[in-house]
Amino acid sequence: MSGWTEGGTAAVPVPYPYLIDIVTKRYFDGVDNKALDQVLDCFTEDAVLTEVTSNTVHNGRDAGIAAMFRKLFADFSAIWHGNFVHVADPATDAICSQFTVLITPNGGAEVRYENCNRFYLKDGRFHRVYVYMSGDNLLRSGDA
Repeated sequence: MSGWTEGGTAAVPVPYPYLIDIVTKRYFDGVDNKALDQVLDCFTEDAVLTEVTSNTVHNGRDAGIAAMFRKLFADFSAIWHGNFVHVADPATDAICSQFTVLITPNGGAEVRYENCNRFYLKDGRFHRVYVYMSGDNLLRSGDA
């Protein structure tokens, strides 16, 4: 689809239940279960994920985003996302999700975050993702 813009009118809007499903049952379920293929399947090939609070940018599903998730999965023994509150706009293929994160660093104590993500979809996949974290950036660049 040419002329794609964040928050622009979708050529073919995805339904509200699809937006909730891709965020919770596919993406965050994959993150919590460290299922890299499941997580990456939610992104377009040329997706960009930005951790806004530290201005950390990960370019490309198979390069920067994949490396970031490999590092996250290696550095933390347990990850859980829940208590979701969503605001979805099917007309623009966008969804904002606020949620709790419980995450345990290897050899450390569980840490609680209250985060918010803004997802913009293109052709049914995440094309731009903005992550707002309540604590230190956990989405650092990984080893490619």
